[in-house]
Amino acid sequence: MAEQSARLWGARFRASPSAELTALSRSESSYFRLVPYDLASSAAHARELVRANILTASEAEQVCSALQTIGEEHRSGAVIPSPADEDIHTFLERVLGERVGIVGGKLRAGRSRNDQAANDLKLYLRDVAHRIGLDILNLQSALIGQANQHVETVTTGFTHLQPAQPVSFAHQLLAHAQTFARDFERLQDWDRRAARSPLGAAALAGSAIAMHPEISAQELGYDAPSENSIDAVGSRDHVAEFLFVMAMFGVHLSRLAEELFLWSSRQFRWIEMDDAYATGSSIMPQKKNCDIAELTRGRASRLIGSLTTMLVALKGLPFAYNRDLAEDKHAAFDTIDALELVVPAMTGLIRTMRVNVDRMQQHSVEGFTLATEVADWLAKNGVPFSEAHEITGALVRYCEDRSIGLEDLSEDDLATVDARLHPSIKSALSAKAAIEARKAYGGTAPDRVKEQIGRLRDLLNKQQEWLKLYSGPRFER
Repeated sequence: MAEQSARLWGARFRASPSAELTALSRSESSYFRLVPYDLASSAAHARELVRANILTASEAEQVCSALQTIGEEHRSGAVIPSPADEDIHTFLERVLGERVGIVGGKLRAGRSRNDQAANDLKLYLRDVAHRIGLDILNLQSALIGQANQHVETVTTGFTHLQPAQPVSFAHQLLAHAQTFARDFERLQDWDRRAARSPLGAAALAGSAIAMHPEISAQELGYDAPSENSIDAVGSRDHVAEFLFVMAMFGVHLSRLAEELFLWSSRQFRWIEMDDAYATGSSIMPQKKNCDIAELTRGRASRLIGSLTTMLVALKGLPFAYNRDLAEDKHAAFDTIDALELVVPAMTGLIRTMRVNVDRMQQHSVEGFTLATEVADWLAKNGVPFSEAHEITGALVRYCEDRSIGLEDLSEDDLATVDARLHPSIKSALSAKAAIEARKAYGGTAPDRVKEQIGRLRDLLNKQQEWLKLYSGPRFER
């Protein structure tokens, strides 16, 4: 009987669960990270039961005090789940019953594990979204900090991984910062849709006891309760959307990682990693590896996999609660655990890297990156761009045949290729002139880059304010 009473179900069964069923049904150990959120929602539900006349005010106070103590003891490791606890709900109801007796059993009235499970994970995701949002802010700040030092640093911009045009290195760094800013905005947008409480939906049809879910929703930091009780317990699109936002963030991290490999390679030598953020080789003593970026790129594949897992689990699922939905926690936790490791490491790598300005300057004009300057100069001087393109192509061939760069051309060389290549074109044939010419909004000209940094800092300040506004349960990682 002791084993039977440890479960939240089973009175109508004539036999105990098989060992195989028990092993399959028991929550993974990682799921018990939701304990603080379940305790918070249980306290809100206790207050709802006072309004429903199921608990007296003194009983609710007794329950809430015990819940707070259980939370403290769980954090310290003094209270842990037992092998007989099927899940977080079984664990906490057992411990609560040990503390307050039969009063603890009253707490189950008016709710189900279905709305509890949906609510616990949603509270956790909203809390974590704000923690990851802070990590994104720190990463953006590291990129902006480096960019601010390298507004005038000229480097090579690539398309198809081939030298294309000179750009400000700050502009290249800020391209990544812009993607992360949008990732943050996606988190904000996700949170707006996720701010609906499932608590009060019970198993499926709503509760005949918990009649004021809007009050519990407000206590837990939501904007309102869910509009439809079936949707509240049967939907996990908020989990799938969260995983998409994180997968997109992971892809953006991976693209930054790929550039860090190139920039730190011996062939490029554009940046040098701080020793504290690099690793070596067990056999090759000279190696200095960008392992943080490699691990980040690898983790991105897991984030995409978690998103796919959730979408496949939802596809074709009857619209109510099904145990398939338990995959939501595994997918979410794996994603969150990966990001909470890689983002601070990538931030430290960016913040501490040293930039080889001279090396970048040297590379900025290699590969005929000034060719567009020639074509643009001709177009500005009345030559149709189709002809300007052909003339510039011929000029590049001329330079290739003589193993010189466009910046090395003499006035005689220019006249030899085409009479319209006036000597005054030489003023445009420098990396500095090339980036300064791109002075339209969003361009790589130093003045525009400085403005971009200013706007990004303003945006980060607004994002920081949004993080402070969250009023739901928050717990340290």
